[in-house]
Amino acid sequence: MFTPSILTILGVIMYLRFGWVVGQVGLVGTLVIVTLSTSITFVTGLSVAAIATDQRVRAGGAYYMISRSLGIETGGAVGIPLYLAQALSIALYTVGFAESVTRAFPAVDQRMVGIVTTVAVALLALMSARTAIRAQYVIMGAIVLSLLSLVFGSGLEGVQAQGIAIPDAQEREGFWVVLAVFFPAVTGIMAGVNMSGDLEDPGRSIPRGTFAAIGVGYGIYMALPVFLAFRADTASLVGDPLLMRRISVWGDAILLGVWGATLSSAVGSILGAPRVLQALARDGILPGAFRWLGRGSGPEDTPRAGTLVTLGIALVAVWFGDLNLIAPVLTMFFLTTYGVLNVAAGIERFLGSPSFRPLFKIHWAVSILGAVGCVSVMFLINAVATVVAAVLVAGIFLLLERQGLKAAWGDVRRGMWMALTRAGLLQLKNADTDPRNWRPHFLVLSGAPTRRWHLIELAANFSHNRGLLTVSTILPSDSVTQDRKRAMERNIQDYLGKRGIEGLVRVISAPDPFVGTELLVEAYGLGPLVPNTVLLGSSEDGETHERYSRMVAHFWESRRNVVIVRDADRVGFGEHRRVDIWWGGLQGNGALLMILGYLLRTSLRWQGADVRLKIVVPTASAADDARSNLDSILEQTRTGLVPDVLVADGRPFHELLHESSQGADLILMGMASPEGRDFSAYLRELNEQTRGLPTTVFVLAAEDVAFRDVLFREEGPG
Repeated sequence: MFTPSILTILGVIMYLRFGWVVGQVGLVGTLVIVTLSTSITFVTGLSVAAIATDQRVRAGGAYYMISRSLGIETGGAVGIPLYLAQALSIALYTVGFAESVTRAFPAVDQRMVGIVTTVAVALLALMSARTAIRAQYVIMGAIVLSLLSLVFGSGLEGVQAQGIAIPDAQEREGFWVVLAVFFPAVTGIMAGVNMSGDLEDPGRSIPRGTFAAIGVGYGIYMALPVFLAFRADTASLVGDPLLMRRISVWGDAILLGVWGATLSSAVGSILGAPRVLQALARDGILPGAFRWLGRGSGPEDTPRAGTLVTLGIALVAVWFGDLNLIAPVLTMFFLTTYGVLNVAAGIERFLGSPSFRPLFKIHWAVSILGAVGCVSVMFLINAVATVVAAVLVAGIFLLLERQGLKAAWGDVRRGMWMALTRAGLLQLKNADTDPRNWRPHFLVLSGAPTRRWHLIELAANFSHNRGLLTVSTILPSDSVTQDRKRAMERNIQDYLGKRGIEGLVRVISAPDPFVGTELLVEAYGLGPLVPNTVLLGSSEDGETHERYSRMVAHFWESRRNVVIVRDADRVGFGEHRRVDIWWGGLQGNGALLMILGYLLRTSLRWQGADVRLKIVVPTASAADDARSNLDSILEQTRTGLVPDVLVADGRPFHELLHESSQGADLILMGMASPEGRDFSAYLRELNEQTRGLPTTVFVLAAEDVAFRDVLFREEGPG
């Protein structure tokens, strides 16, 4: 764990760019940059240690940690770019190695050296991960030798040493630009984390190896600027990438160090990338045709197929040989991974779930601070590349979410929603009903959805998939097992999902369905968040009509608005083009009818429908005043309803109703309250008056809400 991490940290930037950093910002500025950059890496290491000591980290490293914490979609959205970044990084390192070789031996073809080197490190990885790690010990020896050669070297001949080298103002780069150049030097901790599947005890090895690599790297990066600043002048520091070779005891040792650094980084990437690909395939992130990439070979579970695919990607990049355009985006992917790891650890700790019990504990704010640091550095390095990386990650996330991947493990997202829900409920517990934020929350008594789908469809059209919608079924027996009820709830939930309805499902059993329904209406909900509107079908069964009427009256007494849908199962909703609302003014049910009409007109299914607000006046002389008043109300409410004033001239209401609304697709009309009347007889009369009409909806307002104030944001008309 320590070896691949430290070898990636002590890389090409240390040899070819560190002198430039010192020359640009001086000794003090360099020490600040090293400390700030390492701090971000250190915080990320703390988050990695927390996650690694809480769960068994298997193959896939960072992807595995993220997917098991934030969900398979988030893991895949980060894991796929992380794999591509690591695969292309192999080419980045081998091309760098080839360039340094051709500088020492100009007669050698750079492209051929890059190809041969890439194949060689891939063969080393195919042989054995342990063999590749042992080979890194030799590379580490070359780096140590180069550093010793630098320490015991001397200053440039004929140049006075300077304690702090400051370039001319015209040459000097800004502090943040220099930090952006240096920062990739300290982002090598994932090289070890990605080898998690090959570690005997990842929970112990990952924290120890990560912190050891960060500590050693920090010590070296804090010491080297001192030697560079006191041994070379500003011009040499800024202008000579291989300055270390000139001030070392044995200059070629620096060249060996450069070669070792590039090769070790290439080996680390060729070991890590296929294992991320293997984990992605095993979790079903990749399409079915690529599931074979999840296979492993031998006792070490070596991803040979994944290594060959990774080799192919790297060889294509080496052949073209110019990664300058994509290198900033690759850096963004690595930093995105670090940022998401910090977010995962921070959220897990903040929620305090009993399942999250890391041996290594840190405060959640520390992890979130690390995530903010990662995002900040990303923008400082390259704002455009940051946006490109963010768009790509978001695109992959949405694609995976649409596929409906199902993981065999739980993740932190449910805990996040539980925490948000709890906070929201506690905020609502003492709040009175606010007309400004009112919307219908439906409890749909549909029974089997396939038989009464029209009820669910109409409720969804009213709620716009924004209010809470619960589909409920009462099983006519109390002997139904809990397993059967849960299975039925899952089946109904799947049925709703396939039809694009967002809602909850509740299945209960009771020997008397009417009693069960009344109990459900009273008990269902959580704190102040309860269904405020019950939607159900009508009943004309003579044997149960009396009990049905008492049930509706019970809903009203429980302060639940009631919406009864008649004949939709027989005649449907026609062409969804015309809705007639029979209106008697803002009092009683009138305001609620207007709200429902507006919601229906603005739903996707009824969009553009002609929603008519019908009012009946006794004589033609009263029509003008009624029309003027109605126009004023509709102008203030901005509901888009169309006024329609009808003159009775002595004709009974049911005659006007049939004459005027026979061509409608849906009719909405209010019901009288059950208080002080024979409600059963009243419902029979209502059914008789509307017999033969298109689908009719009866609305009864019962909730303690001033529906008039929902329509009028300020004081309503006098």
